[in-house]
Amino acid sequence: MKTRAAVLRKSPVERPYANTRPLSIETVDLDPPGPDELLVRIGAAGLCHSDLSVINGDRPRPVPMALGHEAAGTVEAVGSGVRDIAPGDRVVMSFMPSCGHCLPCAEGRPALCIPGAEANGKGTLLSGERRLRCDAVPVHHHLGVSAFADYAVVSRHSAVRIEADLPMVEAALFGCAVLTGVGAVVNTCQVRPGQSVAVVGLGGVGLAAVLGAIAAGAERVVAVDLSDDKLKLALQLGATDAFLAGGPDVAERIREATRGGVDHALEAAGSAGPSSLPTGSRGAAV
Repeated sequence: MKTRAAVLRKSPVERPYANTRPLSIETVDLDPPGPDELLVRIGAAGLCHSDLSVINGDRPRPVPMALGHEAAGTVEAVGSGVRDIAPGDRVVMSFMPSCGHCLPCAEGRPALCIPGAEANGKGTLLSGERRLRCDAVPVHHHLGVSAFADYAVVSRHSAVRIEADLPMVEAALFGCAVLTGVGAVVNTCQVRPGQSVAVVGLGGVGLAAVLGAIAAGAERVVAVDLSDDKLKLALQLGATDAFLAGGPDVAERIREATRGGVDHALEAAGSAGPSSLPTGSRGAAV
């Protein structure tokens, strides 16, 4: 079938992107889903920093590549071997397909799936195949999804079925921002009820970390950002404290407010500059 996709033809591309125009909207050929694969009509897709990192070369990937990975959509068709998902089901795509058989998958760490990481690096689906073409030339998949398109073929192991009444725009965030932010709180920090957490940077990942800390039972959830609007949103979501970053004494103010520092601090701003995360003698910066 024919579909439209946002294709990156070269990398790295210099800023400003308004001038260099790194992506081109192209009509490409999309093959039917193969064994254990799904054809998904994209309902919503978010622009993640991982997409930008492919464009600027921080994350080298083969080109041409159809970008986009944080997405939700509706299944249109399934390949052979798919038994638990049917056309009409809504799904969220995951940026890391998990084979279920390698050592990390067997240990309950699917985010470290070895075949999944290899496929992502090569720009293929988990099967090793590419289902996108343009003028008979293969187009690589971004993180097994390539969601900046009308339709995508993905591995069954890259999709999670969701409830039909969950709005697509919100569901798409679960494909990356929620996985990353909540995963950092629950899996990496292993936050326990009654502990304190600081989140520096309140983008999609940071706000998801705030929600994850609340869900984990943290007693104090400290939100830190340069934007007053984001701080207000974090408080609305349930953060107990909010601090405007940038001041020379912000770290000390947080230590004072939390009686010596937080148990866990997460940096989600992506800033390469020096920083002082608000951890005390109990704390660990992640």
